[in-house]
Amino acid sequence: MLKPGKNGAGKSLWKRIIQNWELYIFIAPAFLYFLIFSYGPMYGIQIAFKNFIPTKGITGSPWVGFDHFERFFHSYYFWDLLWNTLSISLYELAVGFPIPIILALAFNEIRNGFFKKLAQTVTYAPHFISVVVMAGMIIAFLSPSTGIIIHLIEGLGLQAPAFLTDPRWFKTIYVLSGVWQSTGWGTIIYLAALSGVDPGLHEAAIIDGASRFQRIRHINIPTLLPTMTILLILNMGSLLGVGFEKILLLQNPLNMTSSDVISTFVYRSGLVDAQYSFSTAIGLFNSVINCILLITVNQIVRRTSENSLW
Repeated sequence: MLKPGKNGAGKSLWKRIIQNWELYIFIAPAFLYFLIFSYGPMYGIQIAFKNFIPTKGITGSPWVGFDHFERFFHSYYFWDLLWNTLSISLYELAVGFPIPIILALAFNEIRNGFFKKLAQTVTYAPHFISVVVMAGMIIAFLSPSTGIIIHLIEGLGLQAPAFLTDPRWFKTIYVLSGVWQSTGWGTIIYLAALSGVDPGLHEAAIIDGASRFQRIRHINIPTLLPTMTILLILNMGSLLGVGFEKILLLQNPLNMTSSDVISTFVYRSGLVDAQYSFSTAIGLFNSVINCILLITVNQIVRRTSENSLW
């Protein structure tokens, strides 16, 4: 009697692939996308451990080990960059994470169909504004000479702050403008989760005398909890992943003390100063920290609840 071995397992695998070939064709574009644009470029990570010379290529450049990492860790700007990146991310998480949840709960309670659609459209619309246009709007509204918000503040007899040049205002402007742009779009996933609530639960709660607030607290919020947990894990996994586009557009020499983050420093080092190895090392450090945070938070959530990414 023959025992099933590796060949048998391989044949069984290929048999299942052939039987479900439509599903594999369906997933092929996503698989190829991540393979080509996410995993393929990881070949260049070795630049972080080399003194990359374009004429010699990646393989011909000499190894320097962790020299670039040590240079970054021992630099005078390391802690400033780290603090600015963390403070902006935590500020954005503290303000931007709960607002879509509150907005979704509010939309779910609206019974007037026309008003509900109008409110959703108004809050979704800013998501489709490009980053460049958004930065232009912020600069136009807060300009000391022509800004409408500056004129409104001065019209009230108050002294308008220097929003664009004062480092103390940069993080607030960045976070609040991002919340305004993304909150409406972020409610979609929560509204989708709320659509799965059994109406019978609300009917039973109303019969038992539960108020609207009590139904939100004991029915809607527990329904949203798994979605909230997954999104919180993903947000924690990108804690140091502050994008540089809007920051770079709003950045100026006067607010650099609070606006210079890791991503903008990588941009200047890599593309402006052509320090390819050094900037790659900083980017790799950033990615590794994000990966560690993602795994750590996921493990904590996994041990304390049933909701986790894996």
